[in-house]
Amino acid sequence: MEFEPETESLRTVEPIRWTTEGVVLLDQRRLPHDVVHHTYTDYRELAQAIKDMVIRGAPAIGVAAAMGIALGVERSKAKTLDELRTEFATICETFARTRPTAVDLFWAIERFHRRFAELTSALDSPGPAGLARVREALVAEAKKVHEERREADERIGRLGADLLPRNGRVMTQCNAGALATGGIGTALGVIRVAAENGHRIDVLVPETRPYLQGARLTAWELHQDGIPLTLITDNMVGHFLKTAGVGAVVVGADRIAHNGDTANKIGTYGIAVLAGENHVPFYVAAPISTLDLSLASGEQIPIEERSEEEVTHLGGVRIAPQVRAAHPAFDVTPARLIAAIITERGVARPPFDVSLRNLAEQR
Repeated sequence: MEFEPETESLRTVEPIRWTTEGVVLLDQRRLPHDVVHHTYTDYRELAQAIKDMVIRGAPAIGVAAAMGIALGVERSKAKTLDELRTEFATICETFARTRPTAVDLFWAIERFHRRFAELTSALDSPGPAGLARVREALVAEAKKVHEERREADERIGRLGADLLPRNGRVMTQCNAGALATGGIGTALGVIRVAAENGHRIDVLVPETRPYLQGARLTAWELHQDGIPLTLITDNMVGHFLKTAGVGAVVVGADRIAHNGDTANKIGTYGIAVLAGENHVPFYVAAPISTLDLSLASGEQIPIEERSEEEVTHLGGVRIAPQVRAAHPAFDVTPARLIAAIITERGVARPPFDVSLRNLAEQR
């Protein structure tokens, strides 16, 4: 099937949005063949949608958790502050159980814990009017998280674009675009801004088995924007890094440890090793919320294990015999393989334990 490019940039794509009816998600499992939106009016259903990868990508998961918590509180039947406090804790715990690796999820939950504490401690009266103010303030906070994500993506794009070649090939991994963040993307945001600034680049897109985020999502985004791309299978990565004149690799991240070790979609580590072997700079583009400076190294990053069926089946059809399968959803790239980490506050370079902390402490 051929997909014609849209006339508008994917800056207009919204994988998630807040509406008066509920939280609307673009179902990324159905792309590129079907563009389907779902409206969630119950926070539990939205949490399940995160777990089922209706929405994915660490920054977008953070936005979804923020909106989900706000949705749960807004539609809570609690009549007293104690009831609301109990229900708020349950809502947050529900989202904390969805995806263990993406630290933006826990960043959003912690942010809402702090905001809820601020709001409830400042209540003059814990009656209906006071509870209504808490509900309204948390909805406003969720919208603020989404807007901050858009602004951060734009800054990451501007800071990272100059690192890409003026002419040549760039490789990415998985999907770190508009679909993964709610803005213009992190890694794809860098590519988008570079293209807008006149860089003539062709993007090599590995398919990203077993969930095919590269083939289904990244290829679709770049094609819709009219940015040249070449889709490759995952086992072609080494060949192209060796022979195709790749000028840079730029990927997203789901969690970055204090020393710069970075968790991203499975397969990223292999690309980083092959990039180093072929002297291709390897960049990570991620918001400050993806930093987890409480972890000394990537060895402490929890790695999500997903269903074996996602490996043994393709499109619901079994492609393997009845054997065991493994599906770690992420791997960790050691900091020594990373040339720079691009954030909205600046570009961090080795030693990352110093540069990342300096960026994290900026206000």
